[in-house]
Amino acid sequence: MIENLRKIFLQHKYKAAVFLLLNSASVVCVALVMARIAYSDSRRYTSLVWNLFLAWIPFILAYISFIFSHRRALIIFSIPTFAFLWLIFFPNAPYILTDLQHLSNSQSNVPVWYDVIVLIWFSWTGMLMGVVSLNLMHEIVKRELGRLLGWVFVLIMSGLTAAGIYIGRFVRLNSWDILQSPVSAAEDLWSWLSDPSLRSVGFIALYTLFFIFIYLTLYSFGHILKEQSDRKST
Repeated sequence: MIENLRKIFLQHKYKAAVFLLLNSASVVCVALVMARIAYSDSRRYTSLVWNLFLAWIPFILAYISFIFSHRRALIIFSIPTFAFLWLIFFPNAPYILTDLQHLSNSQSNVPVWYDVIVLIWFSWTGMLMGVVSLNLMHEIVKRELGRLLGWVFVLIMSGLTAAGIYIGRFVRLNSWDILQSPVSAAEDLWSWLSDPSLRSVGFIALYTLFFIFIYLTLYSFGHILKEQSDRKST
């Protein structure tokens, strides 16, 4: 039993390390906000903690989907459900990046440099969770449908993510609205889609390119690490 657990851990040690690192980063994020509250008696950035919690949901769903995808009996029934929920919540992870705009309204006795580090910690942690969860889903699609469709999935998700961020930031809809009031959410979405602004098109295009760049960069670093590991093993 112990030997089997050891083999599983060694096979997925980097995934476990990423999981632990993101947990640690989240603890630091919460601690930074608590320290800010203690210093300034202001709860200005407490909403970041909620946004970080929402970013964890697609991350955990992606991990569960990845584990279940190795069992043929579960993949047909479980994966579609988890994938649907992941798709709804996924934009919450990179969404935190847009919270950087709050710096323009910073009016408190807290040093600006502290607020900068708080927002960078939260936005970078959320972005990493988004990239890791997308990578896990990418691996599932690539394994089941092939390399080409795997990358098509990444491109489509990057565009949908950018659209989801815009919807959350400017249309003011979130993942819970889709689940709790799907009809009302659909009406709001249709109102926007029927007459999209130039701002929305530019926002979505630029964020799509940015997210693809981040994903490809971290994906390449991961494969560099894999190549180095393969050389050592040979």
